[in-house]
Amino acid sequence: MTEVKALQAGLLAEIERADTLAQVEELRVGALGKSGVVTALLKTLGGMSPEERLEKGPPIQDLRESVTAAIAARKAALEAEELNARLASERLDMTLPAETAPQGSVHPVSQVMDELAEIFADLGFAVATGPEIEDDWQNFTALNIPETHPARAMHDTFYFPDKDAQGRAMLLRTHTSPVQIRTMTSNPPPIRIIAPGRVYRSDSDATHTPMFHQIEGLVIDKGIHLGHLKWTLETFLKAFFERDDITLRLRPSYFPFTEPSVEVDVGYTIEKGQRVIGGSGDAPGGGWMEVLGSGMVHRKVIENCGLDPDEWQGFAFGTGVDRLAMLKYGMNDLRAFFDGDLRWLRHYGFSALDVPTLSGGVGA
Repeated sequence: MTEVKALQAGLLAEIERADTLAQVEELRVGALGKSGVVTALLKTLGGMSPEERLEKGPPIQDLRESVTAAIAARKAALEAEELNARLASERLDMTLPAETAPQGSVHPVSQVMDELAEIFADLGFAVATGPEIEDDWQNFTALNIPETHPARAMHDTFYFPDKDAQGRAMLLRTHTSPVQIRTMTSNPPPIRIIAPGRVYRSDSDATHTPMFHQIEGLVIDKGIHLGHLKWTLETFLKAFFERDDITLRLRPSYFPFTEPSVEVDVGYTIEKGQRVIGGSGDAPGGGWMEVLGSGMVHRKVIENCGLDPDEWQGFAFGTGVDRLAMLKYGMNDLRAFFDGDLRWLRHYGFSALDVPTLSGGVGA
């Protein structure tokens, strides 16, 4: 076994003299690799008799263990030397600004939803919600929308193939008005609610998407008239656009669920080639832009909800949250809201720690 001892002494000496991690790795492969000298000796044990294996096996195993331990120790020593050298030569300037970590942002729709909730909370409105899968009674019939109304057509509404237990057609709600119906049928008046949420219609272009966000408002009380509606909308729009020079124009219109019905336009001016909400639309260079629909709640809708229309009156209004976001923050394509483009989100998103707030109150 003098050859094994001599081999062991030679390998251990070479390992101790190794100056780099690359040399240590080369010695490891030459000794313990598939074709290494130690591996070759280990393979000879299989062809020995039990007596020979008992005699020659221990020195060979000792050789492998000592070489393995020496390589690990030399590798650890060289790595420690390398680290110490780096620590001695490298310096970290603690006065430099830290790298900015990836951050999420508040989506413009979420931001505007929060702004609207703040404004209407100041006006005494509660937030009401409802399911996005509705039956056609809640979505159409209770709202005085006749069977022949175009909104019920397949090209406008996403219907489900199966009906509910009462035989009613099921659909994705086309507006948040069913929340108004559910509120009136489950809560006694007076009622002051807003109903924000997702709605669905079969439509897609630069200003329409199959899914979008809407907010509706409902007031049911005694002695309610159009003057209350106009004041509420004017106060809301002034707070939302954060301008006192908001001018409204109410135009007669038609909605099955309100009578009388009015379309609400807001005046705008052109500044630096862009529409800016504010001022009179009749001023030179100005114009009018429709922002929402509204009206007095129809007598039949009040009756459908089990209330006496001679005792209780109310008004309702609705607008697209996405559209309000576009007008206030300068987007020009509604489809970008849902594309998930990080560049768009970084540009139009809001920092979660520094979002605009209207919590100063209405009229502040």
